[in-house]
Amino acid sequence: MATEKINMPQLGESVTEGTISSWLVKVGDHVNKYDPIAEVMTDKVNAEVPSSFTGTIKELTAQEGDTIAVGELMCYIDTEGGSTEEETSTPDTQASEENDPTPEPAGDQSMKKRYSPAVLRMAQENDIDLDQVTGSGRGGRITRKDLEKIISSGNVPTPTQQPAEPKAESTPKTVDTPPVQSKVEQPVQQVPTQAGDIEIPVTGVRKAIAQNMVRSKTEIPHAWMTVEVDVTDLVAYRNTIKNEFKQKEGFSLTFFAFFVKAVAQALKEFPQLNSMWAGDKIVQKKDINLSIAVAKDQELFVPVIKHADDKTIKGIARDITDLATKARTGKLASEDMQGGTFTVNNTGSFGSIHSMGVINYPQAAILQVESIVKRPVIINDMFAARDMVNLSLSLDHRILDGLVCGQFLARVKDILENMNQDTTSVY
Repeated sequence: MATEKINMPQLGESVTEGTISSWLVKVGDHVNKYDPIAEVMTDKVNAEVPSSFTGTIKELTAQEGDTIAVGELMCYIDTEGGSTEEETSTPDTQASEENDPTPEPAGDQSMKKRYSPAVLRMAQENDIDLDQVTGSGRGGRITRKDLEKIISSGNVPTPTQQPAEPKAESTPKTVDTPPVQSKVEQPVQQVPTQAGDIEIPVTGVRKAIAQNMVRSKTEIPHAWMTVEVDVTDLVAYRNTIKNEFKQKEGFSLTFFAFFVKAVAQALKEFPQLNSMWAGDKIVQKKDINLSIAVAKDQELFVPVIKHADDKTIKGIARDITDLATKARTGKLASEDMQGGTFTVNNTGSFGSIHSMGVINYPQAAILQVESIVKRPVIINDMFAARDMVNLSLSLDHRILDGLVCGQFLARVKDILENMNQDTTSVY
């Protein structure tokens, strides 16, 4: 028997640390290689960390809520026969685990409703009623193995097959988001409260967003630029074809798809904005992968449209719809969040007409697409009602200067002002 280390893995590009939301194992548990051992939250995604070995958990060196750097120790595991990372579990090992599981206290269902993101996603994809699933994990927790057994058996529980377990109305289904605590505790700002004030703990995704925003504003010297764009022809063109498009394609053709296409085209011509700061060098990325912000309740996700410059407006519109749907139904995967090189934020959807975005670290810039509004504009010395939109660019002044950013914005403006039914195809 040998003792091996399991370290915090790299859970995404530019991710440097992760917070242990919850352990899925305890000391003495037997696990196979690739079995999930912990749920970890980063500023980009929630994920399950798999075991690198087959063996028995010897020691958990980190507690739930601890933030650990990539590569740092999470736990020790005793491997059988001096196994290495290349070893995989055998049928005999698997059979013994099924026949001799670690006993759980009888009747303990304290973890029944604490679903991991992977379990929740698998249940949604396979239409499994989790109320009717008996969990084999600690405190009755439902594991991915439990769902895999149900799916393989073909006996998927639905509300019509058997009565659901009684549950208190005050116990909602939730995905675990325990408080995030940094190893180095920061002084807590004391704010006086009085009767009627509501204290909302900063936990989960909100904590991760806060940490990433502080890092961005602390490390990146922000500068800002705004241009005003006349999109009257674009609005008329999109409004003419939107109903036919939705009937034919099955999803909406939004204004945002046109803006994303224009940005992707301009980035090909001004690749300096498609860059990242790397300390002693600037990395100019070859692929144009556009991050877009999607909100779900109090959570903010930034999924990525890959190779946006190679896609049509229709293809971009499809990606926007798919990514937004995944975010709002809890089905975003880790790969959906990785590889972003530039961010386009649709702040206009909230009615905003001017804002200054915080850069999505470590990217070089973020573009805010504001609300399209009717404004009086002077054309040939006469007033005319035109559809106008502001584009607000936040830039990393270590990487970018005003000249190239001004040229980039001027190019985006030119592309958008010349999008119409005669020059532009969505296909």
